[in-house]
This record gives sequence, C-alpha cells and structure tokens, in this order.
Amino acid sequence: MAEELYDTAEREEKIVLVGVATEEEEDTWKSLDELEELGQTAGAVTVAMVVQNRERVHPGTYIGKGKIQEIKELVRKERADCVVCDDELTPAQYHNLQEMLEVKVIDRTVMILDIFAKRASTSEGKLQVELAQLRYRASHLIGGRSELSRLGGGIGTRGPGEQKLEMDRRLIKERITFVRKELMQVQRTRELTRKKRQENPVPVIAIVGYTNAGKSTLLNKLTGAGVLSEDKLFATLDPTTRKFKLENGEEMLFTDTVGFIHKLPHHLIQAFRSTLEEAKYADAILHVVDCSNPDMDAQMQTVYETLQKLGVGDKPIVTAFNKVDALETEQTLKDLQADKTVRISAKYGNGIDEMLALLSDILKSNKVLLEKTFSYEEGDKVAKLRKYGQMLEEEYRAEGTFVKAYIDREYLYIFE
Repeated sequence: MAEELYDTAEREEKIVLVGVATEEEEDTWKSLDELEELGQTAGAVTVAMVVQNRERVHPGTYIGKGKIQEIKELVRKERADCVVCDDELTPAQYHNLQEMLEVKVIDRTVMILDIFAKRASTSEGKLQVELAQLRYRASHLIGGRSELSRLGGGIGTRGPGEQKLEMDRRLIKERITFVRKELMQVQRTRELTRKKRQENPVPVIAIVGYTNAGKSTLLNKLTGAGVLSEDKLFATLDPTTRKFKLENGEEMLFTDTVGFIHKLPHHLIQAFRSTLEEAKYADAILHVVDCSNPDMDAQMQTVYETLQKLGVGDKPIVTAFNKVDALETEQTLKDLQADKTVRISAKYGNGIDEMLALLSDILKSNKVLLEKTFSYEEGDKVAKLRKYGQMLEEEYRAEGTFVKAYIDREYLYIFE
C-alpha cells in the first residue's frame, strides 16, 4: 500500500485590505499596495482590497455600516481569514469591527509588529519588538479572553511576547517594566561602545532610507558585511556596523539602520529609539533612495519626517539615488534637503567611488589641515594626532617631527 503524503507547508492566510480615503483616493490605493507587500512579507495573500471615500474615519467602526456589510460578504465569498485596516485602530474600532465582521481584524501596526517579530535575530531586537507589542496590547488589550477564541493564530499572534496574549493589564505593565530594564542595560552597553568609538574617532556614517531601498545591499557591497539582503520589506532589522577603508587610508564606520516606512507605528519609533539613535550620533547621514520606485518622493519625505521625530535634523546628508540600473528612461533626480546627491547602483557598484568621495569631502568640512613641527619632547602630541586625526605625512627632522594631518576642529586645541 502506497504511503499517504501530507502537505505540511503552512497555509497562507487570506487577507482583505481596507482603507479610508479622506483626501485623494490615489494615495490610499498606493498605501494599500504597500500594505499588500507587507502582507506578503508576513506570509499572507491578499484576496481583495476595499477603499471607502469618507470625509473622516468613522470614530466607532473605522468605516461605515454599509461598507462593513459589503466586506462581510466579501470575507465569506473569498473565505478570508483576516481583515487588515490600513490605519491604526482605536480599541473601540477594533472591538466593534471584530464583532460585526465575525472574523479576525488587525491593523497596519500589528502587521508591521508581526514582521518585526519574524525578523528580529539579536536579543536587543527581540526585546525591542516585545516592548512595542506589549505597549500596543496594553492600549488595545488584543488577545483578551473574549477575542482569543477568534484569533486562531496567524499574523499578529506570534513572535516575542506571544505567550503573553492572555495577560491582563497589570501583568502586561509588569512585563513592560522588566523589558525596559533589560533594554536600559543594552543601551548602557551601546553607549559604552559609542564612547570607545569617540575615543578613537573614526567617523560614523548612518545609512538610512525607506525599507527595501537597498541599504543592506550597499553595506554588503562596501564591506562584505554579509547582511541579509532580500527584495522584501524589513529584510533586516538589527543594526550592523562595519569599518571601511578608502584607498588614501581614510577610515569610516558604516551603520545600517532599520528601514523607515509610511505610517511607521509610533510604538516602534519609541521602542527602537535607542537603535535609531545611531543616526543621531553619526557624523553624517547616507540617505539611500530607490529611484526606480514611482513613490520615491513620498518615501523620501517619510524618511525626513522620521529623522525629524528622532531629532536628527542637523547632520550633513548625502542622498544616494540607488537602483539607477532599473531606470527605463533617463530621469532628473533631485533632493533639495540633501547637501549632496549621487546616482548609484549598490547591486553593480556604479557610482560608489563618487559617493565615497562626497562623504569624504563632507567629513573633511569639519576638519582642518594641520601642518606643524613638534619637538621630540612633544612626542605625546604626535601620538595623539595619530589617534585623533588622519595622518597624511610624518617626517623626522633635526628640529623635531613634521606632521601634516586632518584633525577635527574640536580636537585642535590639543595641538596648539
């Protein structure tokens, strides 16, 4: 008798996406397209999209009652497992929608948190995700006993903290306190690492950009960092820092940060603040933009708004328009908020040398060229110059050691 074969693959969740267009419908459809991509990343398949035009979002049910009935029939027809709303739902909207639709309801925030839960690999990343999930659940009490029987697994019910679904508010708050303490310890370690970096001041470049713009591909091309690089939203979550040496001996540290996204949940910005602070303490910012994406301008604006929320508005910025190899026609690419712009292909290496030269120029703008002869009794100053500056020339002469080096203005007083 032949052995019976069973399909053990996880069944894809079928989801219906719902948005409310209060201004231009086109923007809402674009947002739903991105939500569909988020769904694919989370392991779901979109079976329908619904947009309702309204003056404002319904305060009690997100959408109107007529549209709710339409979606209910659509869910039954498509045998959908879940309805995903494009905006963050209030507790009342969440409970009312779930009651009326009789199916699991989640919002964009839960979808993003779910993806982060799958992507987190370091202990810090997992703690950050758990904190964001707990904060969200504390305000929405997702997973309360009355809802738990309907959730039935899938998006929004997994990842760090999933065993906490039946917690009451008090237990959630206790867990939040514990996770915060753990993260404070991680943050102290990060600050020590940053302090050590400052003692040996190799300039830091924070790579920022919209998710899937090609930041990890660029870091891999530059440094062979071996960072996961996929054509998916949030392919990498945990920050990676790697050293790069230019041909002239100049060194830079490149730090890849988590990708930004339209409607990035405030729970995540709050939870990932310490990780994203790498951009805050960087010497310059490399803004990677997917210039082949038709929504490029909106994505750039989202990145700048997020940087503003983090208080990173005063750093010099080089914008690298990535994926020029994917452009079908020649286009004029502009970023009026950047100090410099460059066209690159992280995949094939086009424009990388020009990008590095621009970064080097920007970093040197805060440096001064020091040409001086130190007596041999001042050997400690020469040693400090090697440590704090970029030595170009060093020559031993009868009167002392002649040096030619770039030094940050803030350290200049040491050598006067």
